[in-house]
Amino acid sequence: MSSGTSTPLSSSSTLLSSPSLSQKLFQDIYANPRISPSTAVEFLASRPETSSAIYVYDVAEQVGFGTVTKEWAKSSKTAPVVDLQTRAGAGLSLVGRLSQGTSREAGNGSVLTTYTTPTGLAQMAPALAYLPQATASSRLVAHVPNVTSINDNFSLSPSLAALSPVVPALPRDLVLLLSATPQQIVDFTHISYRLPSSHVVHVFDHYTVARQIGTSVVPPPESLSTGTVADVFAQAGYTFFSYAGDPSAHTVLVLLNGPLALAAKAFADQIVGLGVVVVNVLRPWDEQALRSALPASVRMVHVLDDVPNASTQGTLYTDVFGTLLEVKSAMSVHSHRIIPSQNHTYLSQSGSFFKFVTTLVPTAIPSLSAEPSAIKKLVVFGAPQSTLSSVPHFIADTFISSQVLSTRFITDYDVFSRKGGISASRLLLGTKDALAESTPIPFAIPLDPAGGGEADLLTVLDHTLLTSHSLLQHAKPGSVVLLASPWSPAEVSSNLPADVFNLITLRDIRVFIVDPNAIASELVGGSEPINTAIQNLVVHLAFLRLYFGKAAQESLILKVARGLFDETIHGVELAVINDRVWAALTELPLKSAPPADDSGRVLKDFDFNAIVVHTQEGDVVNGAKLGSWHDAAKHLLFPSPFNLSAESDSYAQNPALHPEVPDRTFLVTCTVNRRLTATEYDRNVFHLEFDTSGTGLKYAIGEALGVHGWNDEQEVKQFCQWYGADPNRLVTIPVPGNEERMHTRTVFQALQQQIDLFGQPPKSFYTDLAAYASSSVDKHSLLFIGSPEGSSTFKKLSEKDTVTFADVLHMYPSAKPGIEKLCELVGDIKPRHYSIASAQSVVGDRVDLLVVTVEWAAPSGSPRFGQCTRYLAGLKIGQKVTVSIKPSVMKLPPDNRQPLIMAGLGTGAAPFRAFLQHRAMLVQRGETVGPVYYYFGSRYQSQEYLYGEEIEAFILDGVITRAGLAFSRDGPKKVYIQHMMLEDSEALANMLQDDEGVFYLCGPTWPVPDVYEALVGALVKYKGQTAESAGEYLESLKEEERYVLEVY
Repeated sequence: MSSGTSTPLSSSSTLLSSPSLSQKLFQDIYANPRISPSTAVEFLASRPETSSAIYVYDVAEQVGFGTVTKEWAKSSKTAPVVDLQTRAGAGLSLVGRLSQGTSREAGNGSVLTTYTTPTGLAQMAPALAYLPQATASSRLVAHVPNVTSINDNFSLSPSLAALSPVVPALPRDLVLLLSATPQQIVDFTHISYRLPSSHVVHVFDHYTVARQIGTSVVPPPESLSTGTVADVFAQAGYTFFSYAGDPSAHTVLVLLNGPLALAAKAFADQIVGLGVVVVNVLRPWDEQALRSALPASVRMVHVLDDVPNASTQGTLYTDVFGTLLEVKSAMSVHSHRIIPSQNHTYLSQSGSFFKFVTTLVPTAIPSLSAEPSAIKKLVVFGAPQSTLSSVPHFIADTFISSQVLSTRFITDYDVFSRKGGISASRLLLGTKDALAESTPIPFAIPLDPAGGGEADLLTVLDHTLLTSHSLLQHAKPGSVVLLASPWSPAEVSSNLPADVFNLITLRDIRVFIVDPNAIASELVGGSEPINTAIQNLVVHLAFLRLYFGKAAQESLILKVARGLFDETIHGVELAVINDRVWAALTELPLKSAPPADDSGRVLKDFDFNAIVVHTQEGDVVNGAKLGSWHDAAKHLLFPSPFNLSAESDSYAQNPALHPEVPDRTFLVTCTVNRRLTATEYDRNVFHLEFDTSGTGLKYAIGEALGVHGWNDEQEVKQFCQWYGADPNRLVTIPVPGNEERMHTRTVFQALQQQIDLFGQPPKSFYTDLAAYASSSVDKHSLLFIGSPEGSSTFKKLSEKDTVTFADVLHMYPSAKPGIEKLCELVGDIKPRHYSIASAQSVVGDRVDLLVVTVEWAAPSGSPRFGQCTRYLAGLKIGQKVTVSIKPSVMKLPPDNRQPLIMAGLGTGAAPFRAFLQHRAMLVQRGETVGPVYYYFGSRYQSQEYLYGEEIEAFILDGVITRAGLAFSRDGPKKVYIQHMMLEDSEALANMLQDDEGVFYLCGPTWPVPDVYEALVGALVKYKGQTAESAGEYLESLKEEERYVLEVY
């Protein structure tokens, strides 16, 4: 999308800004070089006559696609827009809306459009297998901007690796189109809606081409009618496979349409014996069309496949090999698996892809021919939302309407390497003949840290960037650099890093400096926004002078400026401004010696990792609306590389995990599930460990882990069979608490993973269920239980019989609401929270739990189980679990020297294990810590001395000062933790009153009164308090978080 920040230069000045939904834009969309192909796709797809609804997945917005559609929907007539999250089962919502019996849209007829990414499409692939047969009035069109985040730096790349494993699983009647030039992108969008018997996925290059501006596109033929993909492609002038290169080639590359394919086509024109086949239609696969595209002279076919890893066989190779297997010739087919990092290297490192291609051609290949001198490469580095952020757009607008020049302009962003971000705008200029339309900007102007520089004129709008980033390495030898800076030439020279100084000298780069703020303040004062506008104009005029080089004359620059701006700018004549700029532009005189040694300074490289969409409400960066660019790192999908503040969130919410709950959720992996009690013992107490690496899960000592458990698989299957519900049928149900949001899944998935079918129903459920009873007896019984008069019956059912939702349905079998309604009536499984039994400061990417299974027998004799403890007890190693974090009152005191008094019963020992792990770490470091008194109670030491070996080790190491262990049934007399505390009364009183000690109790509620009395008695006996004052003192400690109870 073309965009820019408007400044009030004049009423007639034109900037590249976000397109508005004016009627004029609609008419001129095909003749407007300021409209990016991506914006055109959104416009065409969002028309009510094109789509009945637009479903925008979050991953699409995260790469800058869909935001404009949502903006338009606020102020103009578009198809309805629905936000969706990419999660497990993504796509089922769309399937549900097209499936008979589960959706209103299916009955009314609809063409649904969705926006997603290759990664999102991969997650949708299993759901797309359920798509109903496409018809003219019920089908799906997915527009997929091809750009994705890769590697540890989260660089953006057009790799299609995410799709490779899932293409074979796509439905047979699904059409998969790939486009990479501006005209193709718009035409294929049109074609997507001309295929009435097919669902369509349109993948287009959003890495560069779809976002760049400067190229006008023409409308499709007016005669373009509906039909099969082959028919419509032929009408539009396209083929399934396009060929470029030597007509008598012996070697042919086959690639999916995209940036690498366009680059290969450009190489093929210069390499004798090389041809390139570009795949425009991947599904349906047309074997005859591929054979026809290949010259008869071909002997070697090299298939370049985007794959997630080197061990994955690409789909494209399988298709090509199968097609050519029966061809009676000496042709051989070779597979080249391009993993995402290789794809990124080929696009970002100058000449690397050409070198790779030369290895595939058996004949000697000369170097690439020099580009025509008529081509100019301009690069502008700046800071987003700065005073001068409009400059690149002014510069582009100077050339974009030219009838002589071809212009291509794009801005990329790096928000990882600098707080506030960096923008890199690249502008490619050339005559209509000299500038090949198909050459991607990354190949024409690579921002390669190891390259020799490509920019003829490089502009830096923020002088501080030269001290933090290696930007001048992108300037070619003998080029010119414009620096906007308040520094004098002498200050610039003395502040340049030695590496930059040496580079300028080595490449004979001429650096010119202009101070836009000084000139603007002199001419119009410091008032905003006029001062800002004049500053942008100052840099623009300085740029024009350097761009024209030796031909530049003050009168020429003024003439060009008059074609762009009014004669008078806010009361100041344009000629005066131009004269002032002409006089102020100064060349940097370099010293004979470089600056003082700064070998310790490491300059950073620019890396494309963010896409920005400008809206009226502010910038949207990787799908996040920002109040300030200085907060960009906190809002990105993968913000960990920023590390800008302690508050920066390392990983964003994974929308695949329980979108119906408000908690931040994480997907962790079970690595240990070990029973701590003997198998013959009547209590199953078990220890769990979960691997959290790569999830961003962080927790504080004492916090609780919320587990989003599932219902038992067999019980769900049995219920479905009894209820007569097809477990594989799709249901679309509202998200609880938000009737406007829907989610779709199979009946089995809903009942196992989401719906609290085996939970205890509230009183209102009986009343609600009565409306669906066909039997009069059942109906009146349900209404009675739900009425005030039925309170005692409800209490018996709930507290004594502990009936579940499923039990009630069995009891009143004539009450059988539809499965969708049943899901709404029952509601969702609530997460269960367990105190975390580990300290992250010690265990790292791991979280531990201590759990006891909850089991009992109903009066009928049927066994009952705690839903979540049963789920956790059955976890297998490697199984994924959705969890969330809940804050807790169990916190360590701020001073490590404060004494700790911890009392835990049974699994109440969990948080204290975390406390002890952390204190042990501090002791190991040699830090001073306060005394620790640990009281633990259970029934039998031989059976329930939980973490006993660890406790004994903590005692031996001096981490635990005193351990009061109470095993109530080991002796003739029952001993509880309060009895052990009585033995230490004096020490406890001293720690609480004199040493700022903290007391904690975790476990069941029953010992609270006895423990309270033990502490009160200690304060009375050893501190001279009365029972009343001692009680008041303990209450005051609650306010100070020094008397902490977590009981249940």
